[in-house]
Amino acid sequence: MHNPIPLSLYIHIPWCVKKCPYCDFNSHAIKNNIPEDLYIEKLLCDLKQDLPYVQGRSIKSIFIGGGTPSLFSPKGIGEILDNIASVLKLERDIEITLEANPGTLEHKAFSDYRLAGITRLSLGVQSFQDDKLEALGRIHKSEETKRAIECILVANFQSFNIDLMYGLPNQTVEDTLFDLKTALSFSPVHISWYNLTIEPNTAFHHKPPALPTDDLIAHMQVAGQELLVTHGLIQYEVSAFAKPNHQCQHNLNYWEFGDYLGIGAGAHGKITDFETNKIIRYWKTRYPQSYLNPNYPMTAGTKIIPNKELPVEFMLNALRLSEGTSISKFEQRTGLPISTIAPILEKAIIQELLITDNQKIIPTELGKRFLNDLLTLFFPLKLPDMVEVVKN
Repeated sequence: MHNPIPLSLYIHIPWCVKKCPYCDFNSHAIKNNIPEDLYIEKLLCDLKQDLPYVQGRSIKSIFIGGGTPSLFSPKGIGEILDNIASVLKLERDIEITLEANPGTLEHKAFSDYRLAGITRLSLGVQSFQDDKLEALGRIHKSEETKRAIECILVANFQSFNIDLMYGLPNQTVEDTLFDLKTALSFSPVHISWYNLTIEPNTAFHHKPPALPTDDLIAHMQVAGQELLVTHGLIQYEVSAFAKPNHQCQHNLNYWEFGDYLGIGAGAHGKITDFETNKIIRYWKTRYPQSYLNPNYPMTAGTKIIPNKELPVEFMLNALRLSEGTSISKFEQRTGLPISTIAPILEKAIIQELLITDNQKIIPTELGKRFLNDLLTLFFPLKLPDMVEVVKN
């Protein structure tokens, strides 16, 4: 197969010191000591089980997410990465990201994580204002965050991300710009900046806080985007801004419908089977105590994505990218000819949500603003279960 679909690895660490009221990720507050050694042993068994999905490919990126992965020791993270390298081929310039929270580690550990093999840190800051952090249920203070970033710089990480949110309770445009200006004062090469949304099955959903109006949030978004661009960060995705050549390679692979292994409690994976041309999604047992129980299977379920769902599966992420996607990538990654979605593309063009040429599919500014409306166009697509696939 020419140009095989790239492959990444996601590792989930499910524990946190405290569950944030807005968080809908598979994370669980610590009740006792974290069973680090046992969990690492289980992760490696999990990876061994998934090796047939590799199909001869090398790994282009590794992302250790959570939860709060920085609750694991640098020694434990190093053990995980060493064992991965012993069974998988890693690309020479592989990106290896660790999510970290300012309130969960000794700052001297940053250098140890780099020595363990981490090449990129993603720091969960959310805000540089203590009243906003308190409203979000965060356990750290602004000064802790600043010290953590300074230690990241001392540890000589060439790539690090600052995670920020806007649309917070009682937040103003001035508050939003203060957070961004503070982050920019550290010259990060990447900022993830996204709107707080109230998700089902969260504490905020059961008891919603008073949030800014939609108009005020729109003002925050416009002002923040202008500020980030003037500091040389390019918006390459709806909520991601980066200096040139510093885009998150792991997330790009997600957004471009690449393949990824998922290991750990509740982790998800997506794999293209080159023998059958089928695309498979799978997910692991969600709760840590069940995942660690030898009487439970590690894999909770698998699903072959029907052809009729592939266009929306692809577009859900690809159209988040500022530069859109290519027609050849759609055909390669879904196995479907572009003619499959030609009527939808035509409708989106008429509504001025997309522009296309012979090579690219690009959301317009209107399409980016009304992304959900654009994506909805792909949902009613009706295809037979079997469509002639594109050969690569």
